[in-house]
Order: sequence, then C-alpha cells, then structure tokens
Amino acid sequence: MADKLIIAIDGPCGAGKSTLSKLLAQRLGYVNINTGAMYRCVALAAQRGGVDVDDEQALAQLCAGLDIHFSDNGATVWLGDEDVTTQLRTPQMSMLTSKVASSPAVRQAMLYLQRRLGAAGGVVLEGRDIGSVVFPDAQVKFYLNASAEARGRRRYEELVAKGMPVKLDETITAIRRRDAADSGRECAPLVKADDAVEIDATALSIEQVLERMLQVVHAYQNGVDGGR
Repeated sequence: MADKLIIAIDGPCGAGKSTLSKLLAQRLGYVNINTGAMYRCVALAAQRGGVDVDDEQALAQLCAGLDIHFSDNGATVWLGDEDVTTQLRTPQMSMLTSKVASSPAVRQAMLYLQRRLGAAGGVVLEGRDIGSVVFPDAQVKFYLNASAEARGRRRYEELVAKGMPVKLDETITAIRRRDAADSGRECAPLVKADDAVEIDATALSIEQVLERMLQVVHAYQNGVDGGR
C-alpha cells in the first residue's frame, strides 16, 4: 500500500476546497496545507502596508519578510503572531488576492514555501495550480468544481455566519470576477491538470464529495484505477 502521498486539490474560488482538504487530511491522518490562504496573507499584508500590487520589487520584498504558518491542521492561519483567519475570506480580499497571485515574484516565493512544506508527502494541498505547477507529480489530483451560483451562495452563507455585511448577488458577482481573473492570468492560471479527477460538487453535499475523494485515494493506494 502506498503511503505518504502528495494529494493536490485544485479548483475555482468557493468550490469547497478548504473544507474538503481539511476533512480529507483528517480522515487520512495527513497534514493539510491551504496554499490559497498563503496568497491571501500576502494580499492582506500588501493592503495593510500600502504596497502597490503592480510593483514586483515591492512584492518580492514583502514576501521575503512574511511569516505565514498554520495551526489546527490548517484551520487557523497566522501572519506573524496574529490569527488572520477571518480576515482573509471577504469578497474584497478575494479580488485583491487574485491580483497578488498573478505576480511572478509572489508565486515564486509561495512556490518555494509550498514545495518545502509538502515535499515529504503525507499532505493534502489545495489551491489553483497545485497539480499543474506546484506538484505536477502528485500521486493523486482532484479538480473540484461547482456552478458560480452554488459557490457564491456557499461563500455568502459562510460570511453571513461570521457576521459580515454581505449581499448574495454581490458575492456571486465577485465569484465570477475571481474566476475570470484566475483563469486569464499569464502566471500559473487556474487549469485542470490532465490527470486530475474532476468532481462537480454543485448538487453534492460535502460528505458525498469527501466519500468520492476517499474512494479515489484508497483505489490509488491499492493499485486500482480510481476514476481517472
């Protein structure tokens, strides 16, 4: 049986990657690495510091001084000694993150960190270019998708539950804009890796998607074609 796999979960904003990567890691006894949160931390730090997101040199300097880490198996995101988890998920931060993530300097810095964190295996990494760029040789890859409307509603409900003043239509619009920005950028755009197992979660519950992912992982571990 294969062990210490590198599992990549890619897909657009709001598809449930963060929730499912945590659950999958828990079920497998793996470490969860939320790479999207890393870019959100850079965006938050840039906003706070008044850094021009079009200035490559300034972004490179910013990244060099950042301390980004996780606790609670990826559930809590730290920027230095500050828990910034709840500050990273707003629609405004999502759009700024897309701009920051198109920076070659930022992607190079995060690529180095992500590969260092995941190199030993036994990890579940989620993002937008994990299977295509960060770990193209990952043993198991997923591309998690859902309609913009479904993803927007889920994100809206998450934000409302946290007491944030958001509107459903604006949240869905922000999701669509983020999709266009992520897919259209020149540097590491959002794409489905050729060997990734795609799961459309529009009409599925989190539990149903998780069970499908576990089936694929266990099939791989047992040398069976898991749905590729």
